Amino acid sequence: MKPITIAIALGVLFSLPSLAAEPARDDLKLWYAQPAPLAKDWTYPKNPLEQTKAWLEALPVGSGRLGAMVFGGAAEERIQFNEDTLWAGKPHDYVREGAGEHLPFIRQQAFANLKEDTQEAEALNKLIKEKFLSNPVRQKAYQPFGDIRLTFPGHEDFSNYRRELDLDSAIARTTYKVGDVTYTREVFASYPDDVIVVRITAEKPGKVNFTLKLDSPHERHETKVVGNDTISLSGQVIDRVPKDEPGTRFESRIRVVNDGGSVSTSGDAITVENADAATLLLVAATSFVNFQDVSGDPAARSQAYMQKLGDKAYDALKQEHVADHQRLFRRVSFDLGRTDRADLPTDERLKHVIESSKSIAGGNKDKPKPDALPREGLDADPALAALYFQYGRYMLIGSSRPGTQAANLQGVWNELLNPPWESKYTTNINFEMNYWPAEVTNLSELHEPMFAMIDDLRVSGARTAKKMYDSRGWVLHHNTDLWRGTAPINNIDGLWPTGAAWLSHHLWERYLFTRDKEFLAIRAYPAMKEASQFFVDFLIKDPTTRYLVTNPSHSPEHAAPGRALISYGPTMDNQLIRSLLSYTIEASEILGVDSDFAQKLADIRKQLPPNQIGRHGQLQEWIQDLDEPDNNHRHMSPLWGLYPGWDITPADTKVFDAAKVLLKWRGDGSTGWSFGWRIPLWARAYDGEYAYRQLHLQLAKRTLPNLFDLCGPFQADGNFGATGGIAEMLLQSHLRPTENRDLHEIHLLPALPSAWPKGSINGLRARGGFEVNMTWDGGELTKATITSQLGNPCRLRLGDKTVDLKTEKGKSYTFDAQLARSNQQ
Repeated sequence: MKPITIAIALGVLFSLPSLAAEPARDDLKLWYAQPAPLAKDWTYPKNPLEQTKAWLEALPVGSGRLGAMVFGGAAEERIQFNEDTLWAGKPHDYVREGAGEHLPFIRQQAFANLKEDTQEAEALNKLIKEKFLSNPVRQKAYQPFGDIRLTFPGHEDFSNYRRELDLDSAIARTTYKVGDVTYTREVFASYPDDVIVVRITAEKPGKVNFTLKLDSPHERHETKVVGNDTISLSGQVIDRVPKDEPGTRFESRIRVVNDGGSVSTSGDAITVENADAATLLLVAATSFVNFQDVSGDPAARSQAYMQKLGDKAYDALKQEHVADHQRLFRRVSFDLGRTDRADLPTDERLKHVIESSKSIAGGNKDKPKPDALPREGLDADPALAALYFQYGRYMLIGSSRPGTQAANLQGVWNELLNPPWESKYTTNINFEMNYWPAEVTNLSELHEPMFAMIDDLRVSGARTAKKMYDSRGWVLHHNTDLWRGTAPINNIDGLWPTGAAWLSHHLWERYLFTRDKEFLAIRAYPAMKEASQFFVDFLIKDPTTRYLVTNPSHSPEHAAPGRALISYGPTMDNQLIRSLLSYTIEASEILGVDSDFAQKLADIRKQLPPNQIGRHGQLQEWIQDLDEPDNNHRHMSPLWGLYPGWDITPADTKVFDAAKVLLKWRGDGSTGWSFGWRIPLWARAYDGEYAYRQLHLQLAKRTLPNLFDLCGPFQADGNFGATGGIAEMLLQSHLRPTENRDLHEIHLLPALPSAWPKGSINGLRARGGFEVNMTWDGGELTKATITSQLGNPCRLRLGDKTVDLKTEKGKSYTFDAQLARSNQQ
């Protein structure tokens, strides 16, 4: 199935540049007074949980397909690069032969509610692991490609050092002085020209001297000269499981264009002598064609990429790159004010937050008061919160563009052959979290790679649905990879069959933000309909409650106390399926198709378990009331219906309050992404103080010097999740009156924390086709401007005040602190 490219044009149509005020550009930079600590005896790391310290301080650039980490060394520079289709493995159907034969017995045992540590539970676990999970039991890993190694003779002693990452231009820059000469290097990854560009200059002529080599952690690789100014790096990924199986082939080429002086090649190196400046052009390709075809020729592709560049000058490459990046990045500006802290290097700013937060106790026995946050921490540097928000947008631009692979667990940046959790796509939270900023922060077209992946998963997921469950439609469990594995992997907690429902939520979100019926008809509805078909066939009646439930399943990634690992009908599943069926029913009505099927879905929806309130007043996680109070597990699975879904709203006061009880029990986050999920959850509970607490602690406890997020090792999802969460603190638009489903409620400043008494944000998007600009002072809205992209009606909310607004396409409407119209355009 070929991806449909209509969404690319659609994203451009509904993502026109905002008229937002220009942000303070100097506050959109990460900068440091020293290089990332690249050791001279450096070797490629082997332990996936021990990424090199230098890599975790390097600065990322990306074009969606290509990514690079820039270290900023003086005498020795390393630029580690990736290409998004270089993975271990090859086209493969992960379904274990004969797995479906064991489904009836597994279901029977799940309904028996087996206790943990019993012979029956152990026998069931053994059966699932050996007969039902995927083959092999783990999926494949995203791979590093290689390194540019630069050596600058005589640059060991340097001064006036600075390295920075400019989020506004997407350029990493290193400057320092050797003697009386200032040297500058600029690095960027260009989406328009599909190239990583390095520019090396000196302020005096004839002073640029260096040697360049390419290197790779892959055992099967070689470098060679392919021209007077070009060398290549080629090789093949070797998969250790099964043992030493050859996989994807790859090649990169780097060409040096010198201004003055000389360039020469010798062996596997390029040497530049006495130049005024030099431009390095790196291209890369693999043999990957699609998830079922790896017959491409990486050498021919690399050559074609290089030929396409032609003799384009550096200034033209840079100008096109910056214009392309700013077309996306500048759609949103965010200002929370600044203090003198904003003038410090980024790592020093982060250290202040870390030091100030060391006294904060974790846990969840008694939810700490907001003033437990030290006011000398993030409160003293509000511009850091704004920078962190924009950094998430920057990372999404750098790792997800139309035509590329979707952003994985590490975006597009990885240096390890065996990265944590294979750096793939964990679909029970992490992959979806990557795309929380896409629509609301005005980056709609960056959602496209996820939709292209869904097109693939409909194919592989249909095979899995048929073979494992004898069901129509498509199924996705809790992980996938480049080869679009959809069978359950890793362990019993991989038996979670609801991933397709969550991905369908993103399709519906795109429709709600854009209201584009062509996208709905061609792209979203077919995938949602097929996902619904799976549950029509898969759901089974619980003999105790008589509800239709998923079986087998699991509440990610949390085992019910005292029970066997396998489960059925967990609350998250019910929320996801109820939402999926509702989206599909509404879409069929909008499109005027499949009325009989929609009625069938409506009948099934009535038979799903409702959100249940347990004996402690909590939202239940499982179909039985098994929750233990104050369990601060990292996963917030049963709260999916609060965020990112809207299965739980204030309209049902009892369930809404029960969800807040469970949210309180979960306490502070632990992993970076779990802090990131708690931010929007507290925002949906209209509690800005605790949403802010999670952001503060994420920066203090789970953020690296380069502002990358830590799960344990680096994971990009926490960055993306925090950005989406901050947006949710400032703007919500998920609620719709039941009497008028076309009327979106645009809730202004629903969870503004006291730490941000004054600020502005311009360019956020609201469902229904609106762009929103806001300013506030003293913790109160001062002005809001709503621009209607489509001419739909909306309801504005500010606290308890509401105003219904009829709009005209292309017009803007400005309101004051009382939601009174202050002008009409």
